[in-house]
Amino acid sequence: MKSVKVTILGKQFPLKVEDSEEETIKRIARYVDDKFRQYKQELNKQPDTTVMSLAALAIAEELFEERKQNRELNQQEEKVMKEVNESLEDFVDEITS
Repeated sequence: MKSVKVTILGKQFPLKVEDSEEETIKRIARYVDDKFRQYKQELNKQPDTTVMSLAALAIAEELFEERKQNRELNQQEEKVMKEVNESLEDFVDEITS
């Protein structure tokens, strides 16, 4: 495990991560910080907790949308693979008869 500090909205947070995850965690923290800063700029009169909550909801919405798209792609892939398998079975039946 490795200790890493990330900064979000000017506050440092110490985290313990696997060595192999350090760059990923830093990239995620930068993304969260950017999203929080974007919302803070748009909602400059709101308290940080409101800004962070709304930004967290936006990030969660992105995640859910990506998951939905991933499920849809997996379903399409399964359908295509089924069609390919059926075509191959038909072809094998054709050449062996």
